Amino acid sequence: MPRNRTRPPKAHGGDPADRRRRAAGWIVLAGAAAVAVASAHDYAGGWNDGSRLATVESLVDHHTLAIDRSIFSGIDLQGRHPTYEDLKDSPYHPEYPLMGLFGTLDKIHVDGRFYSHKSPVPALLLAGWYAIWQALTGMTAKSNPNAFCYWMTLGSSGLSYVVAVLSVFQLGRVLDVPLRIRLGLTAGFGLATVALPYTRFVNDHILLLAVAALLALNLARLARAWIGQPAPPARLPWARVAWAGCLAGLAYTIDLGTGPVLLLCTAAVIGYRLRRAAGLALAVFSLGALPWLALHHAVNWQIGGTFTPAASVPEYFTWPGSPFTAENMTGVWNHDSIGCFLWYAASLLVGIDNSEGLFYRGFFGHNLPVLLALPGVAVALRRRPAELPEVLWAAAWCLGTWLLYSLLSNNYSGTCCSIRWFVPLVAAAYYIVAVLVRESPQYRLDLAVLTGVGLLVGACMWSVGPWTPEEVPWIWHLQAIGLGGWLLCILPRLRRRPIEQSAAAPEAKPKRQR
Repeated sequence: MPRNRTRPPKAHGGDPADRRRRAAGWIVLAGAAAVAVASAHDYAGGWNDGSRLATVESLVDHHTLAIDRSIFSGIDLQGRHPTYEDLKDSPYHPEYPLMGLFGTLDKIHVDGRFYSHKSPVPALLLAGWYAIWQALTGMTAKSNPNAFCYWMTLGSSGLSYVVAVLSVFQLGRVLDVPLRIRLGLTAGFGLATVALPYTRFVNDHILLLAVAALLALNLARLARAWIGQPAPPARLPWARVAWAGCLAGLAYTIDLGTGPVLLLCTAAVIGYRLRRAAGLALAVFSLGALPWLALHHAVNWQIGGTFTPAASVPEYFTWPGSPFTAENMTGVWNHDSIGCFLWYAASLLVGIDNSEGLFYRGFFGHNLPVLLALPGVAVALRRRPAELPEVLWAAAWCLGTWLLYSLLSNNYSGTCCSIRWFVPLVAAAYYIVAVLVRESPQYRLDLAVLTGVGLLVGACMWSVGPWTPEEVPWIWHLQAIGLGGWLLCILPRLRRRPIEQSAAAPEAKPKRQR
């Protein structure tokens, strides 16, 4: 017999706490939207977003995936020398006119045509937004490249940012984090991490961040069906399982490094939560993911004739002027030794490699609040909260992604702010941090300190944007201040712990005299 659950009566607006929660939600929405509107640039920042925008323009205006005719592919001078008139309407950064001349180099050459080597599915989705914008305004990418770049950025990266921030705010509510702490978590996520600078241009990384945040929220809601109940619910939440599959499948198509790891980890936690009907649960999960996987591989086959990523085929990069070779491609082992691999893996996290001036790229140093995920996993393993499976899901996804890119890359994710591949991992880390500050309130001071300094780091990252070739201004000073402040939070706890342990220890029994 299904159990009768008593639900609290719905509030009708008279509860002051309920009004505060709703007001906070609207404030978060308005703040995130304002940041997105103010952040979007009206030009392409480099090869990365230029490659994606070239596919979007080509799909709608030229009805092809090939980007040869796109304004983002460079200017065809037909033997002429470039003039100011040629470059004044460039869709790229006005301070880099040669980028408008040569166009994006993030492309592959297949059967005499150029294609973007970025994942095709996000471009298909953005092409739908471009078609709507074109129908409403009558403008095209070629007739008004600045408006095109701005609105494509706002409709992709800006929208993804708003979705991700709202998802983290709602995640705090589902995890029973107090409202004041939820607001601090949300502010830190949106303003003190790499989520902020990646709002400035079109990119897949912030799109995957939004998908990951939605997935974390969905898994938290799925777990709530078991918390505090003596047995699993009578009606299993199949809609949430299918939604989890849909999000994990979409993540797979966005990034072929991070996405497959997320898909496997999500399938594992779904199978565990619904282990009494694991076979059916995984079937529903797979059905949710399958359309995205089929779409990705079908388009990938049409472009490169392979089910593996087209960008992993070295022959497609053998064209004059290509900056990519077998030695710097992502997706293959390019380390000279195991020691080089270990050093590179550590450098991705903390930025210790100065061999090519990339010592400032470390992921943790650009996302100071994320450091709390490290003690968060340890605390969860010790206290075993109800969300422990989801905490392990988040940790496993982060660890798997880090190891995968450490093994199959050596280029620090190219020219970018921090490590662009790890931008989506911020959502998983904040799931762990949210559980930590709820289970161990003493870490709330740590969160406040790291978030406070992180806000300054975020502002500096925002000023240079995601495609910066240089280190973020003041990054070393701010990292030192943040780590020093965190150490001051930790030391008093370390001093108290031996005293507490000795006070809690039973008194030693006197030895019996013979």
